[in-house]
Amino acid sequence: MRRSRQVRLLAALSLIGCSAAVARDAAAPIWPDTPLARTQALALLQTLNADLLSHDSATLTLERWCGAHHMAAPARVVAQRVRGDDKLLPPEWRAQLAIDANEPVKYRRVQLKCGDHVLSEADNWYLPNRLTAEMNRQLDSSDVPFGKVVQPLHFRRKTLSADLLWSPLPAGWELQRAQVRPASGTLAIPHFLLQHRALLLAGDGRPFSALVETYTDQVLAF
Repeated sequence: MRRSRQVRLLAALSLIGCSAAVARDAAAPIWPDTPLARTQALALLQTLNADLLSHDSATLTLERWCGAHHMAAPARVVAQRVRGDDKLLPPEWRAQLAIDANEPVKYRRVQLKCGDHVLSEADNWYLPNRLTAEMNRQLDSSDVPFGKVVQPLHFRRKTLSADLLWSPLPAGWELQRAQVRPASGTLAIPHFLLQHRALLLAGDGRPFSALVETYTDQVLAF
């Protein structure tokens, strides 16, 4: 009987260990530090960057990415609000939005999540007077991503900048391939990988939102 209890205890501890390993995997992508893995990671980042730049809705692009890489079922992106740290609109962006100092501006910071993965963190300044009452209600009270809320505006995206914050391969690697060697067992991937700055413009061409979207290491967590 005692041995049976010990077996059950060991089995339970093993299950807990497996669950913890799954949690760690969801929290941080684990890639081997090899030239091949570095090249693959760079190719994936460039693919995601190109996909984001060629579509107006980052939310729908992330949903496709999440689904294609089996990161969650269903592959649905939700906006988890981050409250209590409002940021003022940078002064230079008032000219980009074509507004004066008296125009009301609202701020919304969210983490875009697919399943357990926070794929991006976004700062969003938007003009409530250029949205409908229903859109403003949803933005104030729900976890629906901004891009989905404003879809009826048939908006388009104007990218101001797109920066690769981390490259798995060093500058000039293509000229010195022999120097791309494993540094350790696991590739050190920083938390933030890509950053886009953009305006959203309504169908009539008027801007109504300014965005800073920073994409995390979770886009590689599969």
